[in-house]
Amino acid sequence: MIVVIEGISAAGKTTWCRRHAADRCVPEAGPITGAPDREADPLAAARFWAAANARRWQAALALERASGCAVCDTDPLKLHYVWTLWRIGAATEAQWRAECAAAREQIAARRLGFADRYHVRAIDADQARRQRDNDPARTRRHFELHLRLQAPLIAWYETLACVLPGRVQFDWPDSGEFETGSAAAPDPLRYALDRFDALVGALPAGAVG
Repeated sequence: MIVVIEGISAAGKTTWCRRHAADRCVPEAGPITGAPDREADPLAAARFWAAANARRWQAALALERASGCAVCDTDPLKLHYVWTLWRIGAATEAQWRAECAAAREQIAARRLGFADRYHVRAIDADQARRQRDNDPARTRRHFELHLRLQAPLIAWYETLACVLPGRVQFDWPDSGEFETGSAAAPDPLRYALDRFDALVGALPAGAVG
């Protein structure tokens, strides 16, 4: 079983994972150097990020094989990021389409896939700022931008919940929930391209500012 804990920056994802799933956690990727510029070369950037996300997915698969359950601090697919940027006008449609195509290629090759469960939590902006301020050890670049991404992030997972019913919950799980669920078999739709296409087709299109 692969489980995703998701929310915007400073929502508390990493704290939750360290507290409740430290022995089975795939950490969020830190700053990655060498990424092509999305504006200058969207195709190269798309391939770069799809490969980086696939590495996290492969780490989740390895942990799942070893312990029965992997808990991911943010979604390895992470295609929602460029889509939410597009929705607020901070990325272009060309960038979104390029990263969408690159992710689809990775799914077709079974190097990237849908998790078995998603737990997504929204957070009040003032609370997020307080949690950011209480964690000075972490550098949160573009924090105010990430606050703006929360509404489209929730919209992404609401759409995913329609495409993959029963898989998305809009809260984080109880601490002991994985103890009983860790032996569950992977969902057969993990690499289903028709569900990926349905997700992309059902997402609201265009920037809303």
